[in-house]
Amino acid sequence: MLNEPTLMLPDFGKNPVEYLKEVQIELKKVLWPKREEVVKMTGTVLLVSTLVAAYIGGLDSILTKVFETIIK
Repeated sequence: MLNEPTLMLPDFGKNPVEYLKEVQIELKKVLWPKREEVVKMTGTVLLVSTLVAAYIGGLDSILTKVFETIIK
């Protein structure tokens, strides 16, 4: 195990107020995406999800008809 990263777990037991302050400090370091980026990424996710759903639905429909034909 060379250079194994150390896992830092939050210490909830000592002081909850201090923990929440640390959370707030860390959240300020986050680089939040711009609104345009969020809209673009959301649209991409919706498009890909719709295409995958249509593909799986079509495949299911075709296989259902094939198996119904085989069974009859």
